[in-house]
Amino acid sequence: MDIGIIGLGSMGSAMAKNLAAAGHRVRAWNRSGGCVEGVDMLGDPREAFNSDAVLTMLSDDAAIRDVILDAGLLASARPGLVHVVSSTISLAFARELACAHQAASVGFVSAPVLGRPDVAARGELNVLVSGAPEAIDRVRAPLEAISGRIWLLGDDAPAANAAKIACNMMIAMAIEAMAEAVVLTEANGVSRESFFELILGTLFNSRPYRTYSASISAGAYEPGFKAALGLKDLRLAVQAAGAADRTLPVLEATRARMEEAVNAGWGEQDWSAMAKFTIEGGRRP
Repeated sequence: MDIGIIGLGSMGSAMAKNLAAAGHRVRAWNRSGGCVEGVDMLGDPREAFNSDAVLTMLSDDAAIRDVILDAGLLASARPGLVHVVSSTISLAFARELACAHQAASVGFVSAPVLGRPDVAARGELNVLVSGAPEAIDRVRAPLEAISGRIWLLGDDAPAANAAKIACNMMIAMAIEAMAEAVVLTEANGVSRESFFELILGTLFNSRPYRTYSASISAGAYEPGFKAALGLKDLRLAVQAAGAADRTLPVLEATRARMEEAVNAGWGEQDWSAMAKFTIEGGRRP
């Protein structure tokens, strides 16, 4: 397939490389330039929409609105093209995108992903997919090239976005839970390494606990996923809860803690740095 890529951050670059390695013709545009092995770079994002499918991996609603909608790229799309949006975006914007694509007669699939850059590099992302079945079928081959598993979540495009926001909410809660557990155990003579060995060997042997307990133990917070982006996603979760006319107290507390960490100067570090902020009693870097 001819595949356009818009957005070559650490995740988008890995996805583009895997698509090229799978035999697809891949052309990409990135706001800050750059290059990826096996990928042709474009000077205008409009060119990416002259493809069989285009995959967008931009940072947020505003970036997608600026690059795609406000620039009128849907009007220039090749007939039959399917636009796959893998960014983590708000549910309201996902609905707006679905309507805009329908009006422009352009296929639209929501396909946010679970996994850090190392997982993306291995082509083992969990891809959460929703949208019209015929549109999903047309992009199944490129989705398979970047994924370990594709999770079909229904015909309504925002469904996948709701699932992604909920997953990120739960990961952030797990990070804060581990941090608070360290405060209790270290104050009573249990090293965090011993405590994490305990929980990983009994109650919580899942990837988020394995990944972020290792970061907390080592005090290593090089960004795989920046705290500022984690805060953005927690705010999306709060918005989604409000749209459902609900208040989620643990979410509210976790968002507030992440916001404190970002405001204290941790925004460019990995979002697990929120744990350091909690363990150290809110001290600035």
